Order: sequence, then structure tokens, then C-alpha cells
Amino acid sequence: MKSSATSSARPTGSDGPARSTSGRLRRRPQLSEEVAAHLREQIMTAALRPGDYVRMDETAERLGVSVTPVREALLTLRGEGMVNLAPHRGYIVAELSRTDVEDLFWLQGEIAVKLALRTADAITAEQIADLEWHNQQLRSALASGDGSQVASAEFEFHRVHNLIASGGKLAWFLLSATRYTPARLYATDPEWGEVAVDSHAKLIDAYRAGDRAQVVEQTRRQFVDGAARLTRHLAGTGIWDEHS
Repeated sequence: MKSSATSSARPTGSDGPARSTSGRLRRRPQLSEEVAAHLREQIMTAALRPGDYVRMDETAERLGVSVTPVREALLTLRGEGMVNLAPHRGYIVAELSRTDVEDLFWLQGEIAVKLALRTADAITAEQIADLEWHNQQLRSALASGDGSQVASAEFEFHRVHNLIASGGKLAWFLLSATRYTPARLYATDPEWGEVAVDSHAKLIDAYRAGDRAQVVEQTRRQFVDGAARLTRHLAGTGIWDEHS
């Protein structure tokens, strides 16, 4: 994923998973994965707060799906430690600490740096031009103000970037880690977009110049920025007030 906070999160639209115009999830083969992605974003932005119950019937009704994919999604999230099962009471959103956020972005950054350094060893002039084109697509998407387009353009930049590194397993681990970063939160933040485009441009310049130190700096830059933005957002929701 890439060298940014949201870059490996699959861009399923500005509201997370694919939706119809009514706001409900469209029926798809991997529907439980779509439901899990929606709930992850809700939890990571504190739309669902620690201690909240996730009611299967209510969630299914809200998303326009049956209870089965919701149940499967909650089992997945329980395995990830995002929800807990209270016997005879249902699923409860687990605690989300500042350290959790820090660790999440640290892990993403470490993997992304290794991928970026591999890219630095392999990238060609043609591939540099391709990255520049994709960064321009991101710039255009930001100008449109369409969060879905922004998420897609960011994803494509980093997908192309990671293909150059030929690190399939590392890219998969990064994709897995970035499932926990709320793409919509970033894609609808113009200031984040400015940082992303500028960081991409400087990363490309570093590849062109063979400046490995700058490759590392620009790769880490977006993760540091992403962690700070998510931490500020969560602090603003008050979920950590009683622990301050």
C-alpha cells in the first residue's frame, strides 16, 4: 500500500463499500467482506464507539442485506479484535487506543519503506512517467471534490508503484494493514490531498535522482501525516476523554 495512509485500502467508493443511491450496499459475491469493510470504517472513525453494540438485525436493515453477511462480517471483526462477543448480549465494539493507531501506521510505514526502496532499485524512466501520470490523476480528482474518485486515484498510484517493487507478499501485508485506515476520512480532506500529491511528486523526484534518503522520507511522510489526522479526529470524538 504503497506509500500513504490510505493507499492500500481498496477504493470502494467515498462511503466505503459499494453502495446504491439509497445508501444501501449492493448485493455482491463477497458481501460479508463489504459489510466488514463498512463496519471497520465506522469503528475506525468512531461512528461506532467503543462499548457500542452492533445489532445484526439493525445493521442488516440499514445496509439492505440479510443477516447472514452481517453475522459473517462480525465473526471476521471478532477475529481481528475489533469487536467482542458478550454472551447472550451480542457484539460490542472493542477499545481503540492511541497506541493502536500509532502501531497501525508504524506497521504500514515499515512495510511501505521496504517496498519503496525496492522500487528505487528497479524503476525505469517509463515507469517514473507512469507514476507522474497517476499523480496527475489524483490531482484532478482532488480538484473535482469527489471522494470516490480521490480514493480510486490514490489506490491506482500505489498499485502501480508496488507492482514495480515486485513484492507481492509485502504488498499483500500492507493491503491487509491498511484495511484499518478509513479511506473516506482522508479522501474527503483537501489538506490530506495536498500532502499526498506533494509527497508523491517528491517521491518521484527522488526516484529520478536516485536519492534513497528522500525516498524513505517521503514514504514515511504520508504515514506520519495519516496517523496525526486520524488521532486528531478520534480525539475530537471524545472516545478517549475518560482516559485522558
